Amino acid sequence: MNENDARAAVTTALLGIVPDADLDAVGDDGVLRSELELDSLDFLSFVEQLSTSTGRRIDEDDYPALRTMRSSITFLAG
Repeated sequence: MNENDARAAVTTALLGIVPDADLDAVGDDGVLRSELELDSLDFLSFVEQLSTSTGRRIDEDDYPALRTMRSSITFLAG
């Protein structure tokens, strides 16, 4: 998966949870959970949607890699 595909997957997953989110305002380095006010269930939904859309297994140990848009993209594209 390249970075553009990873960005699209992260964006789609986040907008599926927070449809009115202004991801441009969050930026690539904003902490997603705090900036978008994601509770633990929202975050798990985000992880599940990413896993489903990318076909990549995401374990609990991988959650810190999904902290920001940039780190999520790097994780998925890596």
